Amino acid sequence: MDKKVIRAALLGFGTVGTGVYKVLQKQKEDMIPKLGSQIEIKKILVRNLEKAAAKVEDSAVLTNNWDEIVNDPEIDIVIELIGGIEPARSYILAALNAGKHVVTANKDLIAVHGKELLDVAEAHHVDFLFEAAVAGGIPIIRPLKECLAGNHMAEVMGIVNGTTNFILTKMTQDGMEFKDALALATELGYAEADPTADIEGLDAGRKVAILASVAFNSRVVFDDVYIEGITKITAKDIKYAKEMGCDIKLLGVAKNTEEGIEAYVCPMLIPSSHPLASVNDSYNAVFVNGDAVENAMFYGRGAGELPTASAVVGDLFDIARNIKANCCARIGCTCYKELPVKKMADTYNRYFMRLIVEDRCGVLAEMTAVFAKYGVSVAQIIQKAARAEESAEVVVITAKVREGDFRTAMEDLSGRSSVRKVSSMLRVYGE
Repeated sequence: MDKKVIRAALLGFGTVGTGVYKVLQKQKEDMIPKLGSQIEIKKILVRNLEKAAAKVEDSAVLTNNWDEIVNDPEIDIVIELIGGIEPARSYILAALNAGKHVVTANKDLIAVHGKELLDVAEAHHVDFLFEAAVAGGIPIIRPLKECLAGNHMAEVMGIVNGTTNFILTKMTQDGMEFKDALALATELGYAEADPTADIEGLDAGRKVAILASVAFNSRVVFDDVYIEGITKITAKDIKYAKEMGCDIKLLGVAKNTEEGIEAYVCPMLIPSSHPLASVNDSYNAVFVNGDAVENAMFYGRGAGELPTASAVVGDLFDIARNIKANCCARIGCTCYKELPVKKMADTYNRYFMRLIVEDRCGVLAEMTAVFAKYGVSVAQIIQKAARAEESAEVVVITAKVREGDFRTAMEDLSGRSSVRKVSSMLRVYGE
């Protein structure tokens, strides 16, 4: 198809939308050599025309009327950067049904309605690409679908939220408590005014659902992912983890096991020798394991105006090449399997816990007896310095155990008069 100008529309002109506009401006002179076509933003859907006018060369591209975009036959590609479920879902479905290709960074939508959108795209033989939905500027969706397609993936996991990683970095390096590190993240613009989606693990959970679906060729949705945030992590947890040669990171983990897919997000102790342990501040990294490639790690900026715009424009260029070659919809939904997703109670991990117990003879023996009753093997018990009021702090590390059995053991232990408080309970990544 000899198309010299490919026209696109932007939905949303916030941080990422502005970044996409800037990147396309910078790429103007390189498009013909790279693509054989020029990509032109014909329309930008905004709420406030006056505010947006200051950011564009020609305010004629601005509109607040969706119909001007969906009913325009000259617009080939719609770039959805509004976020959230609605009206983004309705706009994307209308665009796909109108035969327009779609690029989106909308993890919330894909983690819930991904199958629906991919099915509609396939039915109309158009592309629906979403590289920017996971890990910002880090390429991971396309590598999993294309470069690593010759693998059976066993695991995909990593640090996929920059806000929480920044907070945990400050707690680790500067000894800050959670609330102080969060305040600093907010002050520096790493955390939103309402940081709930980040610090409670919801943002990472959506990304894990997408990664698991792509990596294991089987649908995983947001509700399938077990989620814990970082709000209960203390400086003392991090100090004790360091003493054990570990760091604490909010990890998104997806494993493909014989019994089904495991998908969860939670703060975990990870050996300081692991490549992910050195991923600090707002950086993200995704670590994958396949039967052919073995281990590989993708590292970089997981969010921000230009890193995310980089991924969006990469998808845009891919579609432009497909239009030129008349070969759109080459790689659509890759979920051709129907694997079960395991309940968190049926997963296996090691555990780290801190407890305040009575400072008397026999308490440690009582604790190990309770654990043995439920098949929980204790790898290590460390008694810290005695505390006030005849109590002591104990740190326990278990061997790998089924989560359901461990939780039952902890319920029994917590009900004992000798245990005054369970201060923290964290999973430990690895064997």
